[in-house]
Amino acid sequence: MEQIMGYCSSMSETTRAGNLPLPPMTLSRWGADADARELGDGIRDLLREVLGVSAESGVAFDPAAVRASPSRLDDDDIAALVALVGAGNVSVDDEQRLPRARGKSTPDLLAWRLRPEVACPDAVVAPGDDDEVAALLAWCERESVALVPFGGGTSVVGGLNPEVGRNRAVLSVDLVRFDRLESIDTESGEAVFGAGVTGPRAEELLAGHGFSLGHFPQSFPYATLGGFAMTRSSGQSSAGYGRFDEMVRSLTVVTPIGVVDAGRAPASAAGPDLRQWLLGSEGAFGVCTRVGVRIHPIPEVVRHEAFRFPDFATGAAALRAVEQQGTGPTVIRLSDETETMVNLATATESIGEQSAGAQSGGCLALCLFEGTAEHAGARHAETRDVLLAHGGTSLGAEPARSWEHGRFGAPVLRDSLLDNGALVETLETATDWADIPALRDAVAAALSSSLEASGTPALVMCHISHVYPTGASLYFTVVAGQRGEDPIEQWMDAKRAASEAIVAAGGTITHHHAVGADHRPYLADEIGPVGVAMLRAVKAAVDPHGVCNPGTLIP
Repeated sequence: MEQIMGYCSSMSETTRAGNLPLPPMTLSRWGADADARELGDGIRDLLREVLGVSAESGVAFDPAAVRASPSRLDDDDIAALVALVGAGNVSVDDEQRLPRARGKSTPDLLAWRLRPEVACPDAVVAPGDDDEVAALLAWCERESVALVPFGGGTSVVGGLNPEVGRNRAVLSVDLVRFDRLESIDTESGEAVFGAGVTGPRAEELLAGHGFSLGHFPQSFPYATLGGFAMTRSSGQSSAGYGRFDEMVRSLTVVTPIGVVDAGRAPASAAGPDLRQWLLGSEGAFGVCTRVGVRIHPIPEVVRHEAFRFPDFATGAAALRAVEQQGTGPTVIRLSDETETMVNLATATESIGEQSAGAQSGGCLALCLFEGTAEHAGARHAETRDVLLAHGGTSLGAEPARSWEHGRFGAPVLRDSLLDNGALVETLETATDWADIPALRDAVAAALSSSLEASGTPALVMCHISHVYPTGASLYFTVVAGQRGEDPIEQWMDAKRAASEAIVAAGGTITHHHAVGADHRPYLADEIGPVGVAMLRAVKAAVDPHGVCNPGTLIP
């Protein structure tokens, strides 16, 4: 827990303007300025030799060039908002509006460098309870003003874009004041949090009672529990604790027509589960203010082991056997040959150097086991036997420990790569085990072809990040050279090609990054016309004036 708890203290030092804290991440970076990292020699050599880029190739971010769009709200609007949520909880300052104008995708980060004229929300508002959220929604309906819920600002799919839709202005509604552990039931293993509680803060609050949530996506240092729920987040320990949507016991969402409290018992046959309508809804139906979650005692021990497989197909078959046998690792993931070769799977500071898993080629698999000493040991032994029987070779504990130590560092590294002229982005999907090879090949080919057509070779890496009895998630990392006058469009062309390949191959357009604006064009193909009609019907029923996060989710 030591590394996790370290994030809590850094969050508490956030700069405040009035009662509104500034989001902790800097405009053009994933993390804070203090998190910035220099590229190691191995990465620099890789960029120069494979992609032909260097520090001179990048476009630097110029804060002085940034211009925020003027607010479209007048003095009467601001006075009305202040009356609803309090004077210290409303701001039209550029300092507050700018960091809530974009998410943290590669196009977002490049836009700070290349498109410094920024379309901002017209004001930032921080309600403090459900009644204030309801009053705010009512005002938005009367005044034709849209709103976009804001948690940690980690969206990588355009989910924070301040679209006005058919309205005259748009608010960023920050959930930062929903920051409490509201209740904990240690007998049942449940806790209720305000939606604005961050991942590190949730772990800190639970640790005081001897419990943990165990949800650690790469966005963990900054993202909120409300954001996890509204995007169907999946954490790195999903093999042991499940996706976040599996952890959610209850949800409170304030809609323009009233409050929905979904989830009353551990299981129910009382009609369709309303939680499933709200999970993944990305603020399109209302504002999530409260999340009830399943929790577990802090593990007594954590055991680690890494394995090398001769190729990706052999490793994937081994992971499938582990999951279908139910041996119970907390974390299990498999990097393909390219990701293993460049050492992206373990310590980010040594990317470009040969890893233990790359010796004699092959693919690196990482496993963690948490729990009591006896239970973790038994699950470790059973998993190990399966992996060895399916062609794995043990590499010991160190590669898995190294990954655990640096697992939140890759997004920070992306900032430095962008500064050095590289084009770096990730995307993810999922499919059945039988279709994993074809989907992986199709997406990799689409990305490589598109980027090569733009004038750059591409390094396309893939790993299995989450496993299920019937299938798995594929997570792709792409590194290429920035080419042409607009690297943003260069990437968007590649992303379109990959998305079309995913749809054609029968994969899901997103496994855990959510739909947002970027994946919305492909959702209709996935859910079909009846599914689209159902989503639109719910949207029309609960948000008849279209004020809730326009441009997101709904086809």
